[in-house]
Amino acid sequence: MSLITLFSAPKPFTNPHIAIIQRNAIRSWKELPDVQIVLLGDEPGLAEIAAELNVIHLRQIPRSESGAPLMDAMFRLAREASHTPLYAIVNADIILFQDFIHAARTVSAQLERFVLLGQRWDMDIHTPLDFSEGWAERLRASALQHGNLHRPAGSDYFIFPHTTYQSLPAFVIGRAGWDNWMIYHARKSGFPAIDATHDVMIIHQNHDYSHLPGGQPHYKHPETEINIRLAGGRPMTRFTLLDTDKRLLNGQILPQRLDSAHLWRHIETWPLLAFNAVKLSNALWRIKRLLHKP
Repeated sequence: MSLITLFSAPKPFTNPHIAIIQRNAIRSWKELPDVQIVLLGDEPGLAEIAAELNVIHLRQIPRSESGAPLMDAMFRLAREASHTPLYAIVNADIILFQDFIHAARTVSAQLERFVLLGQRWDMDIHTPLDFSEGWAERLRASALQHGNLHRPAGSDYFIFPHTTYQSLPAFVIGRAGWDNWMIYHARKSGFPAIDATHDVMIIHQNHDYSHLPGGQPHYKHPETEINIRLAGGRPMTRFTLLDTDKRLLNGQILPQRLDSAHLWRHIETWPLLAFNAVKLSNALWRIKRLLHKP
């Protein structure tokens, strides 16, 4: 049995740049040990890539009115197709390295329930990657030199044991809000949300939003409002990496540091997490915005 199932619902491969970066990403996953890969959907070009790279491909998946896959179905179908101790939902433009698997092994050896996530490095990549010997070291060095560490908002992967996230709302993939809820759910359910940024480098290959209506970012899509409603409201979709309660540092699971940014979020979210006090949490959020106005 493999250690971890990576699952994703890629975009259509019709846009040449999207096709390149998604193939780069999935090809990097194939370089990892002890993984199963599950790709979901019948988007143009996906069947050919799945066959070429010899990964599990599930064509049929429930979709939203706009045609985007639904996340409750993605999680369920991935579990049915591949039985592993760990699962990871990963955006299809994300390049992974060996430290991804090392972190998953390290944390799962210490905890039965958790979710592991981290910041990404944004980088312009316009050509197919060369996966010859030393590719990972070359690419990581290039990311450090030419890429940028993304702010701690928006999460591109979640690693979790099979005992967690066994059911979730029918979020629409590719819209905002669902990733925030993943962190909120961990905190509310009492299992650690662990920031692995220090130990795990992932690379996001930059792209435009031409695949979305009007070329607008995902957070402006009307179905983002559906995700917010399903999450329980805006307070639940404000959770980011600043709301993780643990961090992974050289293989050790430590309490999250309490700098000013983390401390403010701790103050804002405490009423919500402890007492379901949505109005008080919202009030504290507004106070912070007023205090930090330029």
